Amino acid sequence: MTLLNTNSQYIRAIRLKQEQLPHGVFPFTLPFIQNMHELEFHPNITYVIGENGMGKSTLLEAIAIAYGFNPEGGTLNFNFSNFDSHSILDDYIRLVKGAERARDHFFFRAETFYNVATNIEQLDEEPGYGRRVIDAFGGVSLHEQSHGESFFAVFRERFRGNGLYILDEPEAALSPLRQISLLSRINELVTEGSQFIISTHSPIIMAHPLSKIILITEDGMQETTLEETEHYAIMKQFFDDRDRLLHHLFQSDEH
Repeated sequence: MTLLNTNSQYIRAIRLKQEQLPHGVFPFTLPFIQNMHELEFHPNITYVIGENGMGKSTLLEAIAIAYGFNPEGGTLNFNFSNFDSHSILDDYIRLVKGAERARDHFFFRAETFYNVATNIEQLDEEPGYGRRVIDAFGGVSLHEQSHGESFFAVFRERFRGNGLYILDEPEAALSPLRQISLLSRINELVTEGSQFIISTHSPIIMAHPLSKIILITEDGMQETTLEETEHYAIMKQFFDDRDRLLHHLFQSDEH
C-alpha cells in the first residue's frame, strides 16, 4: 500500500490570483470565486459537490487546464478541440504542487467523453502511428460499447496507478452497481499512490473515507461530511419514508 500524504500528494492546493481577477464577467461572478482565496486538496480524494450552476465543472476544468490537460479531457498527450468553450479561469489560478510527480494522468469529463473516444479512433486511423491508442483502453472501440461500459473501460483499463485523476461527474452513465464498482476501483488506485479530484452528485461515489468533501453554494465554499450533504439526506429520506415523501410530492404537484 502506497498512500499519498500531505508531503507527497501531486497537487496540494490552488490559489486565486486575486489582484488580477476581472470583475463582472463569467466565471468571476460565481459566488465561490468571489469568496475563495485558496483551496487545499486532500492527499487522496477531494470531492467537489453542489447544485447545478454553482461552478463545479468550471473549477475542475480550470485545475485540469492549468495542469496541462486538454479542456475536453484525456491524458496530457491529447491535443484536440471540437468546440472551444472553456472559461478563462485557468489563467487566474496558481497550482501549488507537491514534491512528488504523478506517473499517470487523466482528465475525465462525462460531458465531452464522446469527443475523446472519437479522437482515439482518429489517431488509430492515422498511418504509421504505431501502437494503437485504444489498446490502453482495453482494445475495444469505446463507441462500440454502451455509455456505461465505455466509461468503466477508462477507469479499469487506462488508469494505472501513481496517477493524478480529475473526474467530472463520472457517475453520469453508471448504474448504482457500477458506481459501487467505481468506488472500489478508486480505492485500489488510491492505495497505489493516486490522487483524485472528483466532481459528483453521487452519494455512493463520495463515500470514500480517505477524502475531503468541498461543498459549493451561493455563499461560497465550505468543507462538509457525507452525512451533512443534501445528496445523502434526500436519498436517506426517500428510502426511509418513501410513501410519505411521495404523498407530499404528488400532492404538491396537484396544486
